[in-house]
Amino acid sequence: MKFNTTIPPGLKPFYELELNAYRTEFIKGDFNMAWNHLERAHIIGQQYPYAHSYVHWKMLQFGFKMKSRKEIIGQIPRLLVGGVKSFVGRIPIGNPGGANVPPLKSFPIDEELQEVFIKAGVQIS
Repeated sequence: MKFNTTIPPGLKPFYELELNAYRTEFIKGDFNMAWNHLERAHIIGQQYPYAHSYVHWKMLQFGFKMKSRKEIIGQIPRLLVGGVKSFVGRIPIGNPGGANVPPLKSFPIDEELQEVFIKAGVQIS
């Protein structure tokens, strides 16, 4: 069994880029684009417990800011369990992490994000 801990150095800048873009779009009031960047950060970081849990924390905060009961309720179990599943390498690849999708369902990763993993030298498992 493979244990994941922290996000690899080659992938971290892409993860941080998405989180920074989230913050920028949120401040500008473009909440749809802000959410999109959180989903992308989730896909990039979901194999690594700290990065994965942090994105779910940001999604929970987003739910509170948007007063979305569905997102708040949906993020709580994801926040509690997501990092553990990352640690043991049992995550649904490509899942965007929001409460609007099943938490255990894998999704295709779009071509642009696949390129991010290739550039970072990280294999999607």
